[in-house]
Amino acid sequence: MRWLLRAGVAVALAFIYVPLLVVVITSFNSDSTFSWPPAGLTLRWWSAAAQNDGALDAVVTSAQVGLAATAVALVLGTMAAFALSRHRFFGRQTISLLVVLPIALPGIVTGIALNNAFRTVLGLDLGFVSLVVAHATFCVVVVFNNVAARLRRLGGNVEEASMDLGATRLATFRMVTLPSLASALLAGALLAFALSFDEIIVTTFTAGAEIETLPVWIFSNLFRPNSAPVVNVVGTVLIAVSIVPIWLSQRLSGDTAGGRL
Repeated sequence: MRWLLRAGVAVALAFIYVPLLVVVITSFNSDSTFSWPPAGLTLRWWSAAAQNDGALDAVVTSAQVGLAATAVALVLGTMAAFALSRHRFFGRQTISLLVVLPIALPGIVTGIALNNAFRTVLGLDLGFVSLVVAHATFCVVVVFNNVAARLRRLGGNVEEASMDLGATRLATFRMVTLPSLASALLAGALLAFALSFDEIIVTTFTAGAEIETLPVWIFSNLFRPNSAPVVNVVGTVLIAVSIVPIWLSQRLSGDTAGGRL
């Protein structure tokens, strides 16, 4: 049974990571197509990607949107976590469901709904602000989940002890609660930024014509002549960069567990 379980894990990991390995290898392919196996190995596509203005501008745009959406999500997600974890009131479970729901909805449904809200209901033009708001709707969820989980583990005894010793609520939050939440906030921020950085479906419906994030740039250049190798290079860089926030968020959340199969 143990060997069967190990074989199942190996198959699942291969299903996930072999395609990523193919992207990494083809980024060094001397051919300008997606041919496999590679006709030869070269670094010229890496040089071409580093000098591609469209890709570089898209990276900057994605970073700006991700940082802005993460900042909004940190504020709203933390406030929601405190409200739902520290207080008991009618409709609490319903509100908790509504906070988490955006990340469970299909992206195309969220995109269409937000597009209609911005253009039809509010009469706003699509652009940077609408894109940040759209990304923040699902980034809030990961921040909320991280902070709420940490608050459940902390309980309220330490905060009550601080106030019993004469500290005000603000001083207790600044000197006791916030330091205890720091790693959870950072983990949530890293996950929110990573989620925003590679989002494409909601972006397609809520970004203006002049806004092009990196996932949109990749999709639009994927099948253009001589652009496939550059797309593979960008994909390889994204794979490498994505490992860092995921690893850090896992370490900071403190939820890792050891064990053998």
